[in-house]
Amino acid sequence: MTRSPARPRVGFDARALVFPAGGVRRYVRELFGRLPALAPDIEFVAVDSPRGLDLLPGTVRGPDAVTLPTNLARAAVALPAVVAQARLDLFHAPAYTAPLVGRTPVVLTIHDVSYVRRPEFYAHQSGVIRQWFYRRSALRAAHVITGSTFSEREIVAAYGISPTRITVAPLGVGSPFSPARADIAVSLPAGVRAPFVLHVGDLHPRRDVMTALRAVLNVRQRQARVEPGLMLVCAGRDYGAARVLRQASADAGAPDVLVLPGPVSENVLLCLYQRAVVLVYPSLYEGFGLPVLEAMACGTPVVAARAGSLPEVVGDGGLLVESGDWLAMADAIAMLLTDADRRQARRDRGLARAAEFSWDRTARQTLEVYRRCLGGDTARNRR
Repeated sequence: MTRSPARPRVGFDARALVFPAGGVRRYVRELFGRLPALAPDIEFVAVDSPRGLDLLPGTVRGPDAVTLPTNLARAAVALPAVVAQARLDLFHAPAYTAPLVGRTPVVLTIHDVSYVRRPEFYAHQSGVIRQWFYRRSALRAAHVITGSTFSEREIVAAYGISPTRITVAPLGVGSPFSPARADIAVSLPAGVRAPFVLHVGDLHPRRDVMTALRAVLNVRQRQARVEPGLMLVCAGRDYGAARVLRQASADAGAPDVLVLPGPVSENVLLCLYQRAVVLVYPSLYEGFGLPVLEAMACGTPVVAARAGSLPEVVGDGGLLVESGDWLAMADAIAMLLTDADRRQARRDRGLARAAEFSWDRTARQTLEVYRRCLGGDTARNRR
């Protein structure tokens, strides 16, 4: 294959645009929506782009991979074939796994390694194979990108990769996430009414949404005259936690406390952020925690667990409580509901903190990695 053309070709796995996790989809869309304008000297190629989706501006459509029954088969056979066919100088795998063979250097984004460090959250029958798959992808990569220094440390611990092969490029926030405007009418999803506490993210054990539910139930009980109808709204795909949450709310005699709209559109998500009194994020392990950043950008106070990357992302923009401490979370929610001055102060701090993150910075840091890899420095230092 001819190397180093006048205009280098950098491909990316466009199948990640329909990745199950909403945060990953946003990352891929925001990143590759900006890179072509930042680097007109590079040709960006969308490899295996999902049919029915428009190409991101500035990218060109690459070859499609043969459809195979598993992600492992795709990474072992189909993806290496189309990467070679596309005659790329560099390939970016933006969602955990990479082509397992091939001569083209690979940049891999690992958003977190919870599946290695906290495997109790993932009861997959193919656990051993899945772990090998992720590990092989990480060790093969010329360079790894992740969103937080917490995740960098975890990747080093999980795979023994040198920190020199890892770049921390924090995620960003931008349009449309901003405070509500008085001249724009918004509508809440069916079943949701103010006041409500919001949780955004897929529902599974790692997110510890039960702590949030207990906190909201406690606030309702202690402030029955002030906020008798306070709700917890959980926007996200259910991975087995919904049944337990519904049962707990029924057992508490408050089945109306919980609203589970499931995955929501971007417009609905924005509406929820802007109208929520608080965003709660009790996650036990998080590689970045994009919803806390989006909420702060909308002017919504944040109460999050002091776990994983969350202290790093929240900074002084929100309130942190110990993992699983539903009473401390309830205290924080109650304070924000009843103390207008402290609520405004948290809103202002959150907006200032969110302003420190941008997708343009994420794209520039990613581009620096590309240029080093295209120059060969990272490839020569490969473990």
